[in-house]
Amino acid sequence: MTFKQLNLADPILQALQNEGYTNPTPIQSEAIPHILEGKDLLGCAQTGTGKTAAFSIPIIQLLLNQKENKQIKGIKALILTPTRELAIQIGDSFTAYGRYTSLRHTTIFGGVSQKAQTDALKKGVDILIATPGRLLDLINQGFINLSTLRFFVLDEADRMLDMGFIHDIKRVLTLLPKQRQSLFFSATMPKEIANLAGSILKNPVTVEVTPVSSTVDTIEQSVYYVNKPEKRELLIELLKDKSMESVLVFARTKHGADKLAKSLTRVGIRTEAIHGEKSQNARQRALNSFKNHSVRVLVATDIAARGIDVDMLSHVINYELPNVPETYVHRIGRTGRAGNSGIAIAFCDSEEKQLLRDIHKLIGKNIPVVKNHPFAPLNFSEKTPEQQKKTKFSYSRKKQRC
Repeated sequence: MTFKQLNLADPILQALQNEGYTNPTPIQSEAIPHILEGKDLLGCAQTGTGKTAAFSIPIIQLLLNQKENKQIKGIKALILTPTRELAIQIGDSFTAYGRYTSLRHTTIFGGVSQKAQTDALKKGVDILIATPGRLLDLINQGFINLSTLRFFVLDEADRMLDMGFIHDIKRVLTLLPKQRQSLFFSATMPKEIANLAGSILKNPVTVEVTPVSSTVDTIEQSVYYVNKPEKRELLIELLKDKSMESVLVFARTKHGADKLAKSLTRVGIRTEAIHGEKSQNARQRALNSFKNHSVRVLVATDIAARGIDVDMLSHVINYELPNVPETYVHRIGRTGRAGNSGIAIAFCDSEEKQLLRDIHKLIGKNIPVVKNHPFAPLNFSEKTPEQQKKTKFSYSRKKQRC
């Protein structure tokens, strides 16, 4: 299937051609026709599947087609998203796909002065991309009125809940017109997310592609067993390989991300850190430096990493394994995108063995172990201490029976 077969308007097709896009991804080919038919939609898709285009393209088309939307002044589409970086990325998508239309959009988020954002709102916008806190703040100040809204998108719903935005989301929902088309996207679908979707959507069509338990075939995965104190030295050793041109490293905490970035910089590896306590300007500078390859390594926490979309990202390194196995899939999905190959490396210390087993269970296979490296532990067992005790006890019982 091609985008042309989706019966998209010429201005959109021209914009897609400029971006070099010819064929829609699975979620795009499945979701776009339903959205164009005016149906509510529940989309379950992991990062890197193209879901931003899956909702932005049909929204642009519907706003172009519906004459009443051209006559009504005011915000007609609201995209609610959890992080500043993701909001900026979605805004860039609307810029790209709507460049040959007269539709206006703006992006609002916290951590920066509101003046530029309120100035844009005063000029009038058709599409608003927002994070929950700043949206409610500007609504309370009287800068935003949602009475003209026709389309509502809740993006990255699972991350919204992880970040504690559930109450803000519920407040926003009370301000939306009852007559609207709603689109709901989440990488995972636990009970809380399903309940939230049920309160937002009316008779939705469900589109689910690339289950969260799967990992992209083009990603080459490996795991290094290493003692916790030697992780930094192992990372430095790996980064001596100049073919690792663009490396996203995941740390568990903000402090750990800063500390690791400083350690790498001290040994001559240009590195930036990005996390929730960095100012918006600092985060954007770090991200831009990483995207234009003036910085080779970016150390990030999971929350800050949502919305990082870097072309030709060669490597993802799990410096610390995530507590939630689905997060591993989201992390490595940053590489190997758009049909490109990618490499994902995981470090595992003795305290993380259970986390690794949970990942293996989720993805349905064992990640290959790299055994011959300078920091390989001499007596590293893949079993947890509890399992080792059980094995020892079982052996003891057998010995007694003999």
